[in-house]
Amino acid sequence: MQANVIRTHFGQLADGTPVDLFTLTNAAGLIAKITNYGTIITELHVPDRAGRLGDVVLGFDQLAPYLAGHPYFGCTTGRVCNRIAHGRFTLAGQIYTLALNNQTNHLHGGVRGLDKVVWQAEPQPGAAVRFCHCSPDGDEGYPGQLDLTVLMTLTDAQELVIDYTATTDRPTPVNLTNHSYFNLAGAGDVLGHELQVWADFYTPSDAELIPTGEIRSVAGTPLDFRQPRLIGARWAELTTTPRGYDNNFVLRGASESPALAARVFEPGSGRVLEVLTTEPGLQFYTGNFLDGSLTGKGGVRYGPHSGFCLETQHFADAVNQPHFPSIILRPGQTYRHTTIHRFSTR
Repeated sequence: MQANVIRTHFGQLADGTPVDLFTLTNAAGLIAKITNYGTIITELHVPDRAGRLGDVVLGFDQLAPYLAGHPYFGCTTGRVCNRIAHGRFTLAGQIYTLALNNQTNHLHGGVRGLDKVVWQAEPQPGAAVRFCHCSPDGDEGYPGQLDLTVLMTLTDAQELVIDYTATTDRPTPVNLTNHSYFNLAGAGDVLGHELQVWADFYTPSDAELIPTGEIRSVAGTPLDFRQPRLIGARWAELTTTPRGYDNNFVLRGASESPALAARVFEPGSGRVLEVLTTEPGLQFYTGNFLDGSLTGKGGVRYGPHSGFCLETQHFADAVNQPHFPSIILRPGQTYRHTTIHRFSTR
């Protein structure tokens, strides 16, 4: 099969703006479907140990449910992913107030973040699409115009590679990620998946999932995934409501080149997902707020823990935590972030 991209109509917004769907295929037979509404990965088909393709991400097969509201299935989140406490930060002596959309906090870019806009999209050579968007000065309260590019590439090495770049005309915080929910079995909950994370520390958070500013060792906690362990192995020790993981790990290997951050193995299918990234953090989330009210592809209801997220990122609320790695982008600089999702079987 020759690598290619097919562009089809996916629907339109209430104002008539058309939305497209891009189907990427590679020589190994992998299939990724991505819409330019929020750069959402709607489908990702990868083989099991018998060579059978299966869709391993949660989502919808129509545009309407995405427009109606969803828990960030498969999208690019930002300008700043994760939470900013009280939707406020100070930059160069000026206080900025952002849109509040998560109790008293700002989450994943606000009420109308990057996940809710139609990006300009152009297929690239091979199995790739480049998505571009200009976020204007003042968008959701952020300073400066931000020009963004997200390049998604399906490689013949069974990888989905996401390259992010951004530039600005004023100092502004930037922290982008993809919010795909994975289920390597294709159905059921993910507690039987085996996870390993290349992290010795994590950033504790309060009841509203805002970091306390501490950096703690994972040793002796249910967050110790330094060796492969079932996601559900220490489930009873978790104290969150609803129960589950929603934690940021401090990765060992952050650098200019993507380093291994996590590996997930699903015993039934034999599928393996490796996540490599240039980012210093990884938010591990187990779909705790999924409650069966959403019906996805094939009429499947998404119940609690039916997907997991591995969101490569800078740390949540970094703009208010001076000792966390900075997320401030300045004029003349280019924000760069690469994350690789590599699939295999065993």
